[in-house]
Amino acid sequence: MLENKPTVLVVDDADTNVMILEEILKDEYNIVTASNGREALDKLQKIAVHPKLLLLDVNMPQMDGRQLFEALKADAIFKRIPVIFITIENESESELLEAGAVDFINKPFNPDIVKLRVRNQIALKNYSEYLEEMVAAKTAEATKTLEYALQGLANVIEHRDLESGEHVKRTQLFVRALTDYLIETNSVYAEELAKLQPDIIMKSMALHDVGKIAIPDRILLKPGKLDPQEYEIMKTHTTRGMEIIHELGDVNTSLYLKHCEDICYGHHERWDGKGYPRQIKGEDIPLTARLAALADVYDALVCARVYKAAMPYDEALKIIVDGKGTQFDPIIVDAVVNISEKFKEISQKYQ
Repeated sequence: MLENKPTVLVVDDADTNVMILEEILKDEYNIVTASNGREALDKLQKIAVHPKLLLLDVNMPQMDGRQLFEALKADAIFKRIPVIFITIENESESELLEAGAVDFINKPFNPDIVKLRVRNQIALKNYSEYLEEMVAAKTAEATKTLEYALQGLANVIEHRDLESGEHVKRTQLFVRALTDYLIETNSVYAEELAKLQPDIIMKSMALHDVGKIAIPDRILLKPGKLDPQEYEIMKTHTTRGMEIIHELGDVNTSLYLKHCEDICYGHHERWDGKGYPRQIKGEDIPLTARLAALADVYDALVCARVYKAAMPYDEALKIIVDGKGTQFDPIIVDAVVNISEKFKEISQKYQ
């Protein structure tokens, strides 16, 4: 098989039809053949390079063309392979096109028509793949630029809060350690966390306190306990942060920004519904925010702040455990206990 030629899969139970199509197309394409739908599926599973196009007969034994076409459409990868149906005069071409076929070729075959239709569809497929690659490259570039900008913004906020800037890194690593543990141990959250993409969750943690940029210095930098009015102002950093994130882009089209929103807006909610700003509880709180809550509180306990000294690790862990089922998600608390040495290691490394 020549690698510089596009591959075309021909599926037809009539040997004569296969031979004719091979003869017409062999100079421009690598031809793979199958005599029915089941054989075609088997070859698609094993073939090193997926075909650019399928030529598919409608009537075949074991699994006919329509059944194979439905199976292909249900597969995330194979549904992207364009299909040209091989038809006879009395078959419903409009029905096949409506179902998603890109074109059809009538029997008996006209070599010129076969070549033109195959060539056109492969050219369209190549152009579509080129556009997808260009969009993916631009999206990746834009995402990376956004990540750098947001990480820089988070560090500015931490310095203003008289932190070393390592608070962001520590909480990111706490969250990543939690997500990895919950996935690796096949917890009840494993499947959901995998879909939420741990790398993006970790990056999004950088903006959990972005709303502090709107908090006055006299409150943000106060060395003692906040009075009730000051505390109410401090609590607005969650809603202000959400507003800032909305200004950065559409949270409905960016998983990264959606996680930023959920974490920023929800990391001070409590499992028992007594948190802020919405007083939502339990699993109504986004999972990313429940992870962030544990990471943020643990870091606040074991690290010195302008208003408090650092707490010993065992005492901090006891406070976390005491909050199980009230302040924190019980499953995530258990995870923190099981990887407490990892948390301690992160805290000590990034002072």
